[in-house]
Amino acid sequence: MPEVFKLQNCFNPDVIDAGCDEAGRGCYAGPVFAAAVVLPADFHHPLLNDSKLVPAPVREELKVYIQQKALSYCIAMVDVEEIDSINILKASQKAMHLALDGLQLRPQFISVDGNYFIKYKEVPHQCIIKGDGQFAHIAAASILAKTYRDEYMRRLHHDFPHYNWHSNKGYGTPEHRSAIESYGICIHHRKSFKITSPQLTFLA
Repeated sequence: MPEVFKLQNCFNPDVIDAGCDEAGRGCYAGPVFAAAVVLPADFHHPLLNDSKLVPAPVREELKVYIQQKALSYCIAMVDVEEIDSINILKASQKAMHLALDGLQLRPQFISVDGNYFIKYKEVPHQCIIKGDGQFAHIAAASILAKTYRDEYMRRLHHDFPHYNWHSNKGYGTPEHRSAIESYGICIHHRKSFKITSPQLTFLA
């Protein structure tokens, strides 16, 4: 029987508190995604948790449930070209800001997973280390960012199957690193990560 999780709804229940998280920051390839979510006070799903701790089929179930029940949500991405141009930390922050921009319900407070966040407009915020395992609205953002990014990488896999992004989603697994050694990098790899020798072939 699946383990049941009970997370606090949000960090600041007295105002409109948007949970925010990103996915794909440490990947070798593909965009970075972020999501922002505002949940109703009575939101609950027994399997909701940090997306890294939830099996893929459950993540897909949670994605549908979150999108049905959330008061407002938005998913945003920053592509590889911009990651290489401004660096991955700034790109992750930009993706979260874009997700917040897209909320139909304007947040009065922002709860962010992790220990760093660039201030968004004049909205107060709180960084929470491992917040996606403590608060439902951050966990929900984690789920949406992860599932949307995974779907994106599965689509890229069809054009570049030798990297097996369908499985590794662009992370630096031994299998992915081995494929880079064999085939070189492609247009979807993050050149700023210096993941391979410049002598290797570049696949268009």
